[in-house]
Amino acid sequence: MKDLYNDVCYNCSKLVTTKYSTSFSLGVSLLHKDFVMPVHAIYGFVRFADEIVDTFHNHNKKELLERFIKDTHDAITDKISLNPILQSFQDTVNKYNIDIELVDTFLKSMAMDLDKSEHSQATYEDYILGSAEVVGLMCLKIFVEGDQMQYNNLKHDAMKLGSAFQKINFLRDLKADYHILGRAYFPGFELDKFNAVTKKEIEKDIQKDFDAGLRGIKNLPKKSQFGVYLAYIYYYSLFNKIQNTPAQNVISTRIRIPDSKKYVLLISSYLKHSFNLI
Repeated sequence: MKDLYNDVCYNCSKLVTTKYSTSFSLGVSLLHKDFVMPVHAIYGFVRFADEIVDTFHNHNKKELLERFIKDTHDAITDKISLNPILQSFQDTVNKYNIDIELVDTFLKSMAMDLDKSEHSQATYEDYILGSAEVVGLMCLKIFVEGDQMQYNNLKHDAMKLGSAFQKINFLRDLKADYHILGRAYFPGFELDKFNAVTKKEIEKDIQKDFDAGLRGIKNLPKKSQFGVYLAYIYYYSLFNKIQNTPAQNVISTRIRIPDSKKYVLLISSYLKHSFNLI
């Protein structure tokens, strides 16, 4: 019956992915079948933690996050949880030997969102590390299936890919983060002073992360390469669109990729992967 319970819990995590992100859900579905549910488990965990600090405004977020952190630690230690999202997450963490330090670093970044509205370069880098780079490392643990040497070799590039994705999210959500959540992630950022020069500087930094991320994708095991490459292509397409959008439009409109374009990207990415052209 434990297998049935785990199946229910993993499917709860899958539902979270599907409801919150159609693009990411599609990318996950194209991973090798061995990786699909573990990655859903990671996404579900990350999304629920993010919901606490971003959405539950009528509740004591600090208490909710502290409770979630304790429940996470207990689930990983006890290898069981009655919270289906934490059950699938702890099962993945224990199965793939994901370092608890990665989990704690992520949760630390979520705590920063409770009272940190502006960032210095140092706190910005800490936030990127926790909110994005270590999430990339959790997924990498799954993709290398216990090969520690391969993990060590790909670690830097996996972190940079996660960093690129997060910075694109920051650029895409500038207005909402600033006006709704009261946050400015980029160091020294002021919405009314955001211009083409500032935008270009941010884009140059993101391009470096993307370059490292693509290098890592090329060295991933074939079994996990396509799904990760598709996520890269989606985000890079969004990045190109942002690059071609004036600064004032970036802060007034949420840039997105139409579904029709996503399916074109899916087909072209599949062909490149199939013919070893990545």
